[in-house]
Amino acid sequence: MPDIAPHLLLLLCAAAFFAGFVDSIAGGGGLISVPAMLIAGIPPLQTLGTNKVQSIFGAASATLAYARKGHVQLREQLPMALMAVMGGALGAALATIVPGQVLQAIMPVLLLSIAIFFAVKPNLNDVDTHRRITPFAFGLTLVPAIGLYDGVFGPGTGSFFMLAFVTLAGFGVLKATAHTKLLNLGSNFGALIVFASFGAILWKIGLLMGICQFLGAQLGSRLAMRIGAKLIKPLLVIVCVALAVKLLADPANPLRVWLGV
Repeated sequence: MPDIAPHLLLLLCAAAFFAGFVDSIAGGGGLISVPAMLIAGIPPLQTLGTNKVQSIFGAASATLAYARKGHVQLREQLPMALMAVMGGALGAALATIVPGQVLQAIMPVLLLSIAIFFAVKPNLNDVDTHRRITPFAFGLTLVPAIGLYDGVFGPGTGSFFMLAFVTLAGFGVLKATAHTKLLNLGSNFGALIVFASFGAILWKIGLLMGICQFLGAQLGSRLAMRIGAKLIKPLLVIVCVALAVKLLADPANPLRVWLGV
C-alpha cells in the first residue's frame, strides 16, 4: 500500500461508504470515490483500476440485497450479466485507443438529457409497463454496449442502464435499479480483469474501500426498497446533474473548448 496518511485513509473509507450508498440507489458512486482517490495522491491509472475493485463490492452488496427480496432473479439474469462482463472487458481493453475527448464532450449532454427525462416523465413508478424490446435483443445489444462504455470511460453507466430498463424493457424504477446493479457488477468485473492484467490496481486500498462500500450499499439498497421510486427518481436526477456539472467544470473539457467558454 502506498504511504498514505491516516486521515486520507479515513477520507477514502468515508468516500467509499457514501459512494456505495448512493450507487446502490441511483448509480454514480464513482463521482465520489474517484475524486477521493485522486485527492489522496493515487495516480489516475491506479485510481481507475482500484475503483473497479471497490465498486465490485458495492455492486455485489446491492445485488444480493435486491435478490434476497426477489427484485432480481440471479439465475435468470446470468446470461445478461455475462454479456456485461464481456462488454466491460472489451471496453477496458479499448480504453487506450478510443477517442476519449469525444466521450467527454458527449457525456454532459447525455447525462442532462437523462436527468430531464426522469424529472419530467409522468407515471414513473415501481410498476412494470409495456416492453419495447425482447430480453434476448436487450441482452445482445444494449447490455454489452453499455458495459463497453463502462470499461472505456465509466461515469453514468448506472444511469444508462436505468434509462434502458425503464424505457425499453418496461421495468418499474425499483426493478430497474436492482437489475442495473447486477449488470454493473458484471461490467466492473470484466474491466477489473483487464486492469489487473496491467498491474493497475492497489489491492489493499481497493479491498479496504470495498468493505466500506459493501456496507454503504447495504444501507442504500434497503432504503431504496423501503421507499422505492420516490427516493430513486430524485436521487437519480441529482446524480446525473452532478456528474454533468463535474465534467463541465473541467476547463479542458472538449465541449467547453469547442464552444470557447
